[in-house]
Amino acid sequence: MSSTSLPCDEHSNIAPTDQVSFETLEEAFGPSSLGILVVKDLYPSFASLREKVLSYASYLANLSPDILESISSPEAKYLVGWSHGKETLKSGRYDTLKGSYYVNCAFYQDPSLQSATVGDFLDFPEYTASNIWPQEASLPGFREAIAELCTLVIDTAVLVARACDHYASTHIEGYEERYLEQVVKSSLTTKARLLHYFPPAALSTGFEQSQPLQPSQQDGAEGQDDDSWCATHVDHGCLTGLTSALFIDESSPLNAPSVPLPPLAILSASPDPQAGLYIRSRTGCTTKVNIPIDCLGFQTGEALEVITRGKFRAVPHFVKGLKADKAGGMRVARNTLAVFTQPNLGEVVDRENGTTFAEFARGVVRRHIH
Repeated sequence: MSSTSLPCDEHSNIAPTDQVSFETLEEAFGPSSLGILVVKDLYPSFASLREKVLSYASYLANLSPDILESISSPEAKYLVGWSHGKETLKSGRYDTLKGSYYVNCAFYQDPSLQSATVGDFLDFPEYTASNIWPQEASLPGFREAIAELCTLVIDTAVLVARACDHYASTHIEGYEERYLEQVVKSSLTTKARLLHYFPPAALSTGFEQSQPLQPSQQDGAEGQDDDSWCATHVDHGCLTGLTSALFIDESSPLNAPSVPLPPLAILSASPDPQAGLYIRSRTGCTTKVNIPIDCLGFQTGEALEVITRGKFRAVPHFVKGLKADKAGGMRVARNTLAVFTQPNLGEVVDRENGTTFAEFARGVVRRHIH
């Protein structure tokens, strides 16, 4: 896992020079790499902002069913606002092990924007439907905090993209200068996903209702269910920014909404050292990735693989669940944030076939959302 420092300050000023060496990028994203770049020396406010936003994921997931339904969007295929149990896993069953809150990050371009502009995409509400925010009384300060953290992640992604462009322009004939940087800086489709992985103990208490499995969907031999919290997949955007996970003991009821919000039992680490994010490397090895709490990780996605003609490869990854017998009697949840920087809907990502990002993304949605 490769790491690098990028110059950041509190005012989102982007450094004018490339700060990542070719060797570092090759180690992070090259043919024999693990496929992740860790960025350190972030904004001084990052650590506290990360903890604040990831704490909100527990408060959010514990809101009443009526409130959660009010911030869900069936019309947008649950890719705006709250989503739970709508995504299918590789086995064909619905994923009830985690809840997600999706945010369109068009506000990065203009604070008044809450989605990509409709334009020629009237039938694509997954990206053009406006954000659905919880009422301030339910989660005081939530909207402001998550927007601030998403902006910080995108600012950092611009720096990573600039370095990738410098590398690509040297290694790929005909590569458009500063292409990826402009995609990240100008995108109206960048989407954030605040994730709450429910405590495994909840699965046996009725807190989480899973769809019944058919015999063909039952887990196989021991060791085949490593991706129990999130199935192996690749992201379909360009660069994905990831925070490290926050582990919380939810043994005591959160009773949100209340002001002030009740304190959380934040753990210094996962009680199960095997639980967490894993990456399948370019060489087929599976490696657990530990992103330091004061850093951001960046992975490459499918769209970037197409754009760079395979020079940067999408990274297969999964999340291995915490085993209940490792939790010491606690109800441990895992919270994290992923920010998917993506081309605008009309941007051509496959020039040989003329495929736009909208067409590319539709196929992904069809595969996973039902």
